[in-house]
Amino acid sequence: MTSSKVATTLPIGVGYGVVVGIGFFFAFLMCGISYLQVSSPQHNWSPLITVHVSEEFNTASRSVKPGLIASGIVSAGTWAATLLQSSTVAYSYGVAGPFWYAAGVTPQMLVFAVLACKVKQNAPRCHTFLEVIQTRYGTKTHWVFICFALLTNILIASQLLLGGSAVVTALTGMNVYAAIFLIPLGVCVYVVLGGLRATFLCDYSHTTILMIVMLYFMFSVYTTNPLIGSPAAMYNLLQEAALKRPVPGNLDGSYVTLRSHMALVFGCIQVCASGGAMFLDQAYWQRAIASRPATAVRAYLLGGIAWFAIPFGFASAMGLAAVALADHPRFPTYPHPMSPSQITAGLTAPFAASALLGQGGALALLIVLFMAVTSCASAELIAVSSILTFDVYKTYMRPTAEPERLIFVSHIMICLFGLTMAVFACFWNAIGIELGWLFLVMGLLIGGAVFPVAFTITWAGQTRIGAICGALGGLLAGVTAWLVTAQKCYGEITIETTGREYPTLAGNLAATVTGLILSVTVSHWRPERFDWEVTRALNSGSGDSPSEDEKRMHGPEKEFENSVKLKGAFQFAWIASALLAFIFYFLIPVPMYLSSYIFQLIHKLILSSRR
Repeated sequence: MTSSKVATTLPIGVGYGVVVGIGFFFAFLMCGISYLQVSSPQHNWSPLITVHVSEEFNTASRSVKPGLIASGIVSAGTWAATLLQSSTVAYSYGVAGPFWYAAGVTPQMLVFAVLACKVKQNAPRCHTFLEVIQTRYGTKTHWVFICFALLTNILIASQLLLGGSAVVTALTGMNVYAAIFLIPLGVCVYVVLGGLRATFLCDYSHTTILMIVMLYFMFSVYTTNPLIGSPAAMYNLLQEAALKRPVPGNLDGSYVTLRSHMALVFGCIQVCASGGAMFLDQAYWQRAIASRPATAVRAYLLGGIAWFAIPFGFASAMGLAAVALADHPRFPTYPHPMSPSQITAGLTAPFAASALLGQGGALALLIVLFMAVTSCASAELIAVSSILTFDVYKTYMRPTAEPERLIFVSHIMICLFGLTMAVFACFWNAIGIELGWLFLVMGLLIGGAVFPVAFTITWAGQTRIGAICGALGGLLAGVTAWLVTAQKCYGEITIETTGREYPTLAGNLAATVTGLILSVTVSHWRPERFDWEVTRALNSGSGDSPSEDEKRMHGPEKEFENSVKLKGAFQFAWIASALLAFIFYFLIPVPMYLSSYIFQLIHKLILSSRR
């Protein structure tokens, strides 16, 4: 919640109109498209809106083409934080902020292409990554990682609703708790009726709208807007801002340099946090499971590279525009700067949109944020539904459940998690925890489980004890380092001090590194060698009727062809992910940082070279 009030740009009715009206418009649209999908001749079930086969509902029959998977990856990675937190770090650290926000995640999306390939090789019929853990390590380990997976989904969903509701409230005056409960309502409708395939269709449509509006803002800032309107004007305004409000830790206080100490700290946090958010989020695994075997890697490579442009492009326009216009009378907080609470709540981009384009800009920002929140929320809903249905209900409560029963349970779980995510968001909001705090803290809570989960599907040598020790030991180390650093650096442990950069950096690094070291060390202490044929046989005797696509993909005549293609795709994924990681983590930032370079306008460089 913000500490100071500003005048709302839009009337309260617009807030309810966007949240309820547009939400249910897309719900009915997606239901209609899903109806046409299941009514097509290639499907052999009754042409009702509700998808009746649990394999289709939860995995889209493992037949989704790479283009749709790529758009789903972009959508799943575009949270409220992708637009809001990236703009916040641009406002706080300059251009280095959005660079590290985008660079911290993109290589990990490409690394996940390796896991996507491995899950197709070693567990081609799984519904969730947790099924692989249960099959390989047993019940106790399964429950440990169920808790980590659900914690990840709750934290991501909380960020979605906290960021979305804060913006709706700031721009329209809509009650924040009403926004929290109404935002997921329409999403639950079309996910219940359409299943995973409906979320892919939603991802595609929402991402298209997001891209259009993002380009609208970028072109306005750098070409047409009278307040800025060109790169030269933006550069000059940022230079003036650096004189009035220099960035602590940046070279000469500049907003246009990668030599930024605090941005580098944030980049390290982002690398750790994004690894946990990706490797432990069933939404990403679900896209790998739903894709065609030979094209899974291609989809993740396309999606990862395409995603980079969203936080970097959006924040470089809106976050820097907020810096440039902070002293302009049209800026919502004028004549005062944004308060720390407003910055942490993610209001940088909404305030910039209001200053640049008035009500039209505020409405466009509201719509694009709503698209991002609802499309990602749909991915989280179906992901949690799959976990609760297959890893809890089917595994421990009713192993012989028929497909119709599994569909019913999936519907219940979707609605249950929709309510749960709203309750958690209300709780965070009531105690004063905002988007920025959750974003920075998330990695230290789940980072310990990153490498144990990755090794589960890639390394036959990881043992059950190694996986458990890595996950729980990483959690303990992360929380300890986090709280101790907050006490040592700031003298007290409060919400404010635990949300600062150094405590969260210590916690994130401790959790991730400890998880890696314990998993590897304990596994080598009493080595075992796992036979992948055990997980390859997972669900091979499922009672759920396979679709024609699945029969073609898993038939004997396709097994050898898929195996050859997956081996080539695996090698390509390793090379591509290593190359991109080197470029984003070393080749670009290290020379820029060590050379103490401050970006200049091209025409200034030309003039200086002529002299």
